[in-house]
Amino acid sequence: MLFDDVYASILARSSVKGVGLAGMRVLLRRLGNPHQKFKVIHVAGTNGKGTVCTLLAHAITTAGFSAGLFISPHLISPTERISIDGESISKQAFSRVIRKVLSVEDSPLNFFEILTLAAFVYFAQKKVQYVVLETGLGGRKDPTNVCMPLICLITSVGLDHTAILGKTIEKIAWEKAGIIKKGIPLFCGMLPLVAQQVVCEEARRQQVPLFMLKKNLQVVSVNWKHKEMSFWNGKARWALHLLGEKQLQNAYLVYCVCRFLNIPSLAIKKAFKTVNMPGRFEIITTKNQIFILDGAHNPPAIKNLISFFQRSPFYGKAALLCGFMKDKAYAEMLSLLAPHFSQIIVTCPPSLRAARLEEYPITSLQKKIHFIPNVEQAFHQASSHKIILCTGSFYLVGWMRKKLHEDKKIVAK
Repeated sequence: MLFDDVYASILARSSVKGVGLAGMRVLLRRLGNPHQKFKVIHVAGTNGKGTVCTLLAHAITTAGFSAGLFISPHLISPTERISIDGESISKQAFSRVIRKVLSVEDSPLNFFEILTLAAFVYFAQKKVQYVVLETGLGGRKDPTNVCMPLICLITSVGLDHTAILGKTIEKIAWEKAGIIKKGIPLFCGMLPLVAQQVVCEEARRQQVPLFMLKKNLQVVSVNWKHKEMSFWNGKARWALHLLGEKQLQNAYLVYCVCRFLNIPSLAIKKAFKTVNMPGRFEIITTKNQIFILDGAHNPPAIKNLISFFQRSPFYGKAALLCGFMKDKAYAEMLSLLAPHFSQIIVTCPPSLRAARLEEYPITSLQKKIHFIPNVEQAFHQASSHKIILCTGSFYLVGWMRKKLHEDKKIVAK
């Protein structure tokens, strides 16, 4: 089967119940337990997982070790989800490991279970030393929770996926804390107090060494041209090639884990300076326009985006192009964004899970919002503005990024 056929076949399983953790362990044994052949760093959290995972894997690679990275979602191609030392799996290798996984199944695996098993097989085949593993949803019942990690991380806890994980911070924290394993060191970002209590209780029960982030690094300056923030780390001034309200907190969490792994400060510093994270307050400049792409897809992420955007030179000058998934709090996110823009275009991201425009509640905001279902038409309408912020869904951000590259309008960095 060709890559497109393979991907379409597993994507069709998105609504399949799957085999659960017990079934995953059975299949892993059939595959030769590939997940036991490398050191795993397991990462859960409401927001910041992708950034922390990418930055941590990049730091490990920069220090001279081989690092596999498993993240979700992807922006343009599913091959982005599985990479080694910054290089995505090839389409041929992706198809090959997917077929290998499917060859051992009895009951139908779901989409994310297949990808998780495929990543384990690929990383074992390539004999990587470390794997940075991002949970897909929650943690306790997540398919990635079959591993015995070297380190566990919880980046943040907020309200998201409430229909599945629970409608309170405590319940969501309990689900995230499900990745904690007996005696395995746990690193946590800055959590709400109620989430801290849940996580700390589970850490005590599992007798794990716990590092809880107590401070946040402060931005010294933002270089909008070079798309980086500067901060003091001790007496040294460091640069982080990321923009965003919480990125320094994410970076400090990565720094602490790297020091625990005895990665030299020079390697960490170089990794911070050279990391690349598409779709996270990514500024793309064309000949006539500036596009800001940010995959903020839940209310806490939208609040962080707005806070940082208000400090940028683009605030008050940009039009908003947004679209959301129907299983997200899309009405709340739109209400958070709306006061900060005079021109707002809402569209449907290219996904079967996209919130349809007729599903939005009628509010006083309706007068200032243009609802354009077709994403191409929405893009055309937004392109009449000089500065455009695109947010709300990684699927929309990925579509926009691909569109800009295909049109070959991007000015070289």
